[in-house]
Amino acid sequence: MPRYVAFLRGVSPMNASMPALKACFESAGFTEVRTLLSSGNVVFDARSSSPAALERRAEKAMQSGLDRSFGTTVRPAGYLQAFIESDPFTGFRLPAAAKKVVTFLRSPAELPLELPITQDEASILEVRGSEVLCAYVPGPKGPVFMSLLERTFGKTITTRTLDTVRKCAWA
Repeated sequence: MPRYVAFLRGVSPMNASMPALKACFESAGFTEVRTLLSSGNVVFDARSSSPAALERRAEKAMQSGLDRSFGTTVRPAGYLQAFIESDPFTGFRLPAAAKKVVTFLRSPAELPLELPITQDEASILEVRGSEVLCAYVPGPKGPVFMSLLERTFGKTITTRTLDTVRKCAWA
């Protein structure tokens, strides 16, 4: 059975317990369910299906089991592994302190963008289909990169560090 990764928007230990999220995914019929890093990352096995269908199933199960749902973006684990192995940030000259970030869109971006888009040491570097490569240098203004991303792509996105995506892809 194929392995998938669900990235949930806005999850933290303060608003959803990981055992409860795991139970929701199991109630949706997913198997080998694991939550990772207490921040809305769920890996699971399921019969081959479109990511959109899996997203709907997961959101419905969360609504039923938690009385709330989190925006869910699903990617096949194999797809994420190939993405990581492609070394997506290799062509960019980034400051040593830069954090590499991947933003997941529910569907490919259709916006005509002139990249990079930069603000306060945060940059949207490239759009690859439904993934957006970003980098930022942590600073006193807080998560500037998130407001830059939301202004560009809206609030239905979810974002993870490259290290988190790597951990999820092989979990």
